[in-house]
Amino acid sequence: MSVMTETTGKSKPKVVILGAGFGGLNAARELGSAADITVVDRNNYQTFLPLLYQVSTASLPADHIAYPIRAALRKSGAKFRMGTPISVDHKNKTVKLDSSEVIPFDHLIVAMGSATTDFGIPGVEEFALGMKTIHEALVIRSQIMRRFEDLTRFEDDSRLAIVVVGGGPTGVEMAGSLAELVQGPLHKDDYRASKHIDVYLLEAGPRLLPMFSPGLSEKTMRQLENMGVKVMVNTAVKEITSGKTTLANGTVIESEVVVWAAGVKGSPAIHDLSLPVKGNRLICDPTCQVTDYPYIWGVGDNAGVIGENGRPLPMVAPVAMQQGTFVAKQIKRLIKGKTVQVFKYVDKGSMATIGRNKAVVQVKGIRLWGAPAWFAWLFLHIYYLMGGQKRTATFVEWIWNYLTFDRNNRFISETL
Repeated sequence: MSVMTETTGKSKPKVVILGAGFGGLNAARELGSAADITVVDRNNYQTFLPLLYQVSTASLPADHIAYPIRAALRKSGAKFRMGTPISVDHKNKTVKLDSSEVIPFDHLIVAMGSATTDFGIPGVEEFALGMKTIHEALVIRSQIMRRFEDLTRFEDDSRLAIVVVGGGPTGVEMAGSLAELVQGPLHKDDYRASKHIDVYLLEAGPRLLPMFSPGLSEKTMRQLENMGVKVMVNTAVKEITSGKTTLANGTVIESEVVVWAAGVKGSPAIHDLSLPVKGNRLICDPTCQVTDYPYIWGVGDNAGVIGENGRPLPMVAPVAMQQGTFVAKQIKRLIKGKTVQVFKYVDKGSMATIGRNKAVVQVKGIRLWGAPAWFAWLFLHIYYLMGGQKRTATFVEWIWNYLTFDRNNRFISETL
């Protein structure tokens, strides 16, 4: 299948990219000098989301996983505007930002990522902590450390329960890192208080990491349990209130801190663009073009491109990266008068780290667990971090944590 789309005839079409995540930056880099590019993002930095949970659990400082967007775009020649799109004028092909700036475009790439979804469960928005931004990660860290400090003052049997909801990679990595935080640094800080901390991992489905083989899911569950995590599968959350998590079966967990890692939805900002939306994602053709709007392209979590299984592609970084590169190539094809191709996602596998020397990796028929998987996970994440200084600093931090069983980022941010 191929679709022909009319271009403006200009040697350098104006391309506006909304979002500077994995997809948006990949698109900008691939386009390079072929277009007049403007990247728009509400922040002036890109967040390396796969390591956000390490900021939450004091493994890394926040600046290790944040990289200036202007620095990332320097070699591409793209311009940057900090802001949020509030409307699109389709007749005149312009996008208006909350700064009142109006930017013209010939092609608009929507790559604004995702936001936490609560699945309509009461209390999630008010009492649970999301895992999508650096600010949220710092709030989680501060909440945990503040509750720990409270616990050190009690001489009774008071307990602190930290509940992680969601048994996907984010939830598994968060629960494992919390367990190591409790058993390592907090154990050294106050032995008695650390023994009064419980970490729960709740999953509504029958097993953790459903995208992995059942065998790797089982190994993950056993490793987490050996680390002291109370894993509960087939356990849906009914309601969250202040200090309590109520399960669908009526059980109530006294929970001071609830981390919500149960799912995401397309960025709510897409509803301001006057485009077709279904299930909080843009309705897209197989070419990644938004249906009935061939000059607008959907990339990543906010794009509802349908996969070979008949369902929207998963909201994961590899999809966004591949789509960003793909869309840029299609725009360059249009500049040359060629037809647009169909996007085909190549699943290169999945991985999740559980803790020290513990991880699972599944790449087609290859399945790894334990130390080999853990080293593979470390290498890949270092590789994809932007900036040599960030890579070096993160590597050094990990070595220090590994050798000392300590974490030096256990700060309570009073300004949050």
